[in-house]
Amino acid sequence: MSRGADPGGRGGAGATRASAAAPRAGILVTGTEVLTGIISDRNGPWLSERLHDLGVDTATIQIVGDRPADLRAALHAMREAGMALIVTSGGLGPTADDLTAEVVGQFCGRQMVLDAALEARIGEILERLTARWPNLDPDAVRESNRKQALIPEGATILDPVGTAPGLVVPQAHGDGPTVVVLPGPPRELQAMWEAARATEAFSAAIAGATSYEREIVRLFGIPESEIASTLRVAEQEGLDLDPLEITTCLRRGEIEVATRFFPADRQAYDALLDLIRRRHPETLFSQDGSTIDDLLAGLLRGHTLAVAESCTAGGLASRLTDPPGASEYLLGGAVVYSNDAKADLAGVDPALIERHGAVSTEVAQALAHGIAERFGAELGIGITGIAGPGGGTAEKPVGLVCLSVWMRGEPPRTLTRRTRLPGGRADVRDRSVTVAMHMLRRVLLGESDAAA
Repeated sequence: MSRGADPGGRGGAGATRASAAAPRAGILVTGTEVLTGIISDRNGPWLSERLHDLGVDTATIQIVGDRPADLRAALHAMREAGMALIVTSGGLGPTADDLTAEVVGQFCGRQMVLDAALEARIGEILERLTARWPNLDPDAVRESNRKQALIPEGATILDPVGTAPGLVVPQAHGDGPTVVVLPGPPRELQAMWEAARATEAFSAAIAGATSYEREIVRLFGIPESEIASTLRVAEQEGLDLDPLEITTCLRRGEIEVATRFFPADRQAYDALLDLIRRRHPETLFSQDGSTIDDLLAGLLRGHTLAVAESCTAGGLASRLTDPPGASEYLLGGAVVYSNDAKADLAGVDPALIERHGAVSTEVAQALAHGIAERFGAELGIGITGIAGPGGGTAEKPVGLVCLSVWMRGEPPRTLTRRTRLPGGRADVRDRSVTVAMHMLRRVLLGESDAAA
């Protein structure tokens, strides 16, 4: 199997038995505001996940601006690439640049017709919305209403969630992909998905879809190149990787290895997982796809925690409060940039800061212990560092972060680290939070510097 990975293991998987047998789909996201980065695309990945659940292989996600020629070119390229289904998002609004329905109609060989029932339905929606703005031009509103009710003849209409309807448009002469046309706002698109999936044209387009299994393992504390090396060892040891579609990804400082395969090929995946276990026992922290957030939400039950953060700007507290029920264990925290804040809010001795500097393992330890005492928590975490872009020195450069986890006990359990993290301010903050979360997990599992 060609996995298409670069030497660092970042690349995605290539064609395998799993992907070759499935109907293929293309996702086409429209909108100049998405193309230029004003708005980040959330629809492409969401649609890809839904298609995967149906046993459809998403071959491409493409973004084009509000230019009819580019939209046509993308549709024709996907047809030439053998897509059975194309899902578009965006371009269904009332303004002149919203042309997706018209271009898709041309692509599918269908004339545009006015659907009177749809026009009335959109009119009712607009009437409720415009009641709040009595000075709107009624002729302009009616023109917008009419534009959104012009649809390719023979298309299946998906009821509007906002004002724009969705459409499922098969080819007029049966040769080529069916096109599912959905609005751009994620709330509207997601609400229409099940209705689109239930249409006859959609089902016909993905006939032959199969079920996949997908497994994810996560590792922390090794470079991507180590996973690339493990995959080479797998081949040297004679493991059959051909049935597996393997993708590796560096995310927030963790290595994620995602593998897709047919249920009948479970044995091949189990052999790969066994090799990963043997080669990376210390860094493999999740074998079932659970994130560090998921794992901590479970491990922290029955415990209490407080955090003191400087360079992470409250990012750790934010991550820790994402899981449901976090208020049961996170008692509170403080963002302590200044030395006075470290002393006043977390009880750090100013003489300690003067002696070692604010960015030091000694101050990180004092922050962890002090914030736990202030909130009466069982555990405390202290983070102090230089996220950048300025403020670093030769001795303490940008990216230097000191972290400590303190846990009440006899004796107390402490884990402290000094590390240098790459990237800009946002990268250093995000990776510092990840490091702190993994240190917290290790302390909860019994690890301690004192016991080392």
